[in-house]
Amino acid sequence: MKRLNLSRWLVAIALCLLLWQIAPVAMALGGKQPALQQSAPEFTLPTNSREGEVNLQDYRGYWVVLYFYPQDFTSGCTLEAKRFQQDLPEYVARDARVLGVSVDDVDSHAQFCDAEGLKFPLLADTDGRVSKAYGSWLSGKSLRHTYLIDPQGILQEIYLGVRPSIHSQEVLARLDELKSNS
Repeated sequence: MKRLNLSRWLVAIALCLLLWQIAPVAMALGGKQPALQQSAPEFTLPTNSREGEVNLQDYRGYWVVLYFYPQDFTSGCTLEAKRFQQDLPEYVARDARVLGVSVDDVDSHAQFCDAEGLKFPLLADTDGRVSKAYGSWLSGKSLRHTYLIDPQGILQEIYLGVRPSIHSQEVLARLDELKSNS
């Protein structure tokens, strides 16, 4: 009996180690990522403001933090959105704009923005077309990925499997590095 329990325990440890090793691969399962130093995939999506659509072209001349997240009102997504909102003045001071994308519809985004005091656009990718173009799609949801796009529309950085609590600060630090090198 003890030998059987020990065997199960060893199998469990082996599975955990295997999953730890393949986690980076699993994070990228959303599809093929767009190439760095190339034009970011263009898109037009409806926004939470219900006043029309947002096109990536509208943001030429600004750095764009394009972050994908699974769902409005979930704990990780709420934390990530709050951190971006908290740091929004720092992004604006760096000529950067924050855009959030998920498969939730415009009404859900509007409620989420109202509930959390978000002042940046959330875009409704209800058919997943844009999430797929950015390789941020798995099982009907956007994955937690972020893309940093320069003022000319060139993709400069990709973040896969981000940690919501520190992610905004990571992006700000990288933005500073990129701006100082240009």
